[in-house]
Amino acid sequence: MNDLIEIQKKLLPDLLEVMRKRYSILKIVRFHEPIGRRSLAINLNMTERVLRAEVSFLKDQGLLSILPGGMSLTPDGLDVLERLEVLMNELAGLRVLEMKLRENLNLSEVIIVPGDSDEDPWIKSEMGKAAVMRLKQELTGNNVIAVTGGTTIAAVAEMMTPGNKDQDLLFVPARGGLGEKVENQANTICSTMAVKARGEYRLLHLPDQLSKETYLSLIEEPGVKEVMELIRSASIVIHGIGDAKTMANRRNSSSAVLEKLEHEKAVAEAFGYYFDHHGEVVHRVRTIGLQLNDLKNSDFIMAVAGGASKAEAIAAFMKHGPKKVLITDEGAANKLLASL
Repeated sequence: MNDLIEIQKKLLPDLLEVMRKRYSILKIVRFHEPIGRRSLAINLNMTERVLRAEVSFLKDQGLLSILPGGMSLTPDGLDVLERLEVLMNELAGLRVLEMKLRENLNLSEVIIVPGDSDEDPWIKSEMGKAAVMRLKQELTGNNVIAVTGGTTIAAVAEMMTPGNKDQDLLFVPARGGLGEKVENQANTICSTMAVKARGEYRLLHLPDQLSKETYLSLIEEPGVKEVMELIRSASIVIHGIGDAKTMANRRNSSSAVLEKLEHEKAVAEAFGYYFDHHGEVVHRVRTIGLQLNDLKNSDFIMAVAGGASKAEAIAAFMKHGPKKVLITDEGAANKLLASL
């Protein structure tokens, strides 16, 4: 396939560009269907006049359905899109990027989706889809799956699909909730995943940050103890990686904590731990939930984080965190390799 692609690049460069354009149209329609032409043009940064001709072509090919409510993919359109994904990843050189990033970060596996979620928020759905596909390869028999919060992991939840009938899936939140939007909290994400996967779930009804006295009191509660045992026994962990400053602000951290993070040059956050450029822990939030040391009990750990702005945070956490699977996007991957 690589030889054919190189020949096409030399003899028919316009053909590949047209293919990329039409692939992008099909992909965005798939994630937003039904979608109107104006919204589609905005998402593609394309004029409606140019888009009109492309949409007409795809409709004539039987790949798009156009109704008063908007455009949707036909079954043939969905089939073509799925078959094109492998080719488009080859064209973008993503397989080479994955190999380089895996070696540089000393990971067992890296999966990169095209695009940059900083520029196109719907790329998070692409990462979510890739994460779900990779997760399903690990599901056999009984599974306890711990998940963290955040917008990227919320995208994973939205892309979740039912598991096999012979699978017993139990989803648990890796930690208490953040003082942010409910839809981005671990409890909400956990329940959404369970419902979509047709599994079960248990929740942890606790704030993310606790005083020492409250912490010591709550960890002795029977209900909390029971859920914590499940969380620590999780064979699978799915987590995000945050920018340190952003996460501290979302937690409404005190000025003293913000000054400490600034002084220690914290760049990343995961599981309530803040890391500097070298992957060293510079601050920890007192919370009831999964701790870094607990990760050694899990068989499969998958980080999902993307966007060029997250590259520094991803690199920092991976210097400290478990060397497992990373799902990211092209924007983060290119910036990571440039810095490494």
